[in-house]
Amino acid sequence: MNLPTTFFGWVAFIAEKYGVAFLKGAGTSVYLAVLGTLLGCIIGFLAGTVRTIPLTKEDNLFKRVGMNIVWAIIRFYVWVFRGTPMMVQAMVIFYGAAAIFGVHFQPLMAGLLVVSINTGAYMCETVRGGIQSIDPGQIEGAKAIGMSHGRTMLSVVVPQAFRNITPQIGNYLVSNIKDTSVLSVITVNELFYAARSAAGVYFRYFEVFFVVSCIYLVLTTLANALLHLVERRMNGPRDYELADPASIPELKAIAAESDREKAEMQKEAAR
Repeated sequence: MNLPTTFFGWVAFIAEKYGVAFLKGAGTSVYLAVLGTLLGCIIGFLAGTVRTIPLTKEDNLFKRVGMNIVWAIIRFYVWVFRGTPMMVQAMVIFYGAAAIFGVHFQPLMAGLLVVSINTGAYMCETVRGGIQSIDPGQIEGAKAIGMSHGRTMLSVVVPQAFRNITPQIGNYLVSNIKDTSVLSVITVNELFYAARSAAGVYFRYFEVFFVVSCIYLVLTTLANALLHLVERRMNGPRDYELADPASIPELKAIAAESDREKAEMQKEAAR
């Protein structure tokens, strides 16, 4: 077989010969990144919301002790997974679970677990910051009309916090697309693992990883474009018009009641 002699010849040869393997690896990377980010967001929202639960002097001792224990567990979880590299986490979970607990994960499942809990640790602090960025007056107003803390978080605070942290969620997704490459250390057959296998056949590392870098660039560009589209949809149309208060029945009724009260006050003053 005649092998290429130029750089672009090797690039075309490798893309043709290993293109299917690269696409399968890219699919695995996207699967891990998307599902891992989704599960990480769920973990982060739960942990971040729990960390913002207020304690008052009226709370009983059991609740105060219990919440402090839960907060300590969450802080420890965040400290560990934000303070160690994902590659090390993958090695510890994959090999440590088998050595200590006798649990033998499939590489793909172990990789998904690592991406999820790693993203969840970062999301926890992001969600906590997003919740704390909401105007406290909105929380006080919700409590003033009798809403519980859970209902206030679900209906008032979390939707606004989610909108504020959407760009950061997008950043985590893009980072996870690239960071799945470290999962090759536990034999997850993602894009980097496929590239390393292909490069070892002809020892053309530069050409192989040039192709792979282009694939990563396409994936992250598509992810960024999709995230910008989602943000624009969440922002709503730019040509909106403010609603006329008189056209809203509830506001119209409030205005009418206010006018009646003013009229009665004027009559009382006239007497």
